[in-house]
Amino acid sequence: MFSVKDKVVVVTGGNGLLGQQIVMSLRAEGATVISADIHFNKITENDVVVDITNKDTIEECIASIYSKYGRLDGWVNNAYPRTQDWGNKLEDIAFESWRSNVDMHLNGYFLCCQLVLKAMKQQGFGSLINMSSIYGLVGPDFSVYEGTEMTMPAAYAAIKGGLTNLTRYLASYYGPAQVRVNTVSPGGIFNNQPTEFVAKYESKVPMKRMGSPKDIVAAVHYLLSDEASYVTGHNLIVDGGWSVI
Repeated sequence: MFSVKDKVVVVTGGNGLLGQQIVMSLRAEGATVISADIHFNKITENDVVVDITNKDTIEECIASIYSKYGRLDGWVNNAYPRTQDWGNKLEDIAFESWRSNVDMHLNGYFLCCQLVLKAMKQQGFGSLINMSSIYGLVGPDFSVYEGTEMTMPAAYAAIKGGLTNLTRYLASYYGPAQVRVNTVSPGGIFNNQPTEFVAKYESKVPMKRMGSPKDIVAAVHYLLSDEASYVTGHNLIVDGGWSVI
């Protein structure tokens, strides 16, 4: 069940916290996975430098995959570009910072979708996954950030909410071509956040723990698999129950 064996898949942001886990797990299950990122410590055979805000690098990545493999089964939009002042509180956000983050993240995902889905339409199959978030679905509980320097960036909510509905649009548009477009929305993922935040988050979420990258992988596997061949336009929430309370 849920086999990804022999599938050719690209994961953007493949060198990040979540991206690395997705890449490793898909490869372990027999998929050919191209890790596409803007930064690598060391480039290996299936690593490709891709800037999701740069049309040329995306087109070059797609062209090289078709040249080498003749098809593209899956694409996971997982990159997480952001400005250095990411995380400023609402009243401290410079408009140019807001504009830059929306442009890099939301518009970068759109550019990938536009180019990848065009290729998938021509081949008559494919699965694209946009990584969203619970904060594209519900408003943040700011009480979990009290006592820390953390907050939930306002642009993140706008970007992820936009991605979730863009996914529905694309699923409707490309459905006749048998190309599927879905969203995965993780809850909070543990990444060595301050202990105060972790304790408050875990006290609220029904499963009483933060998620891990491994918790998200199965959702990606499923949506890339042939077993999900009739699933499109869906937002698969993996949040330990956060969004239901």
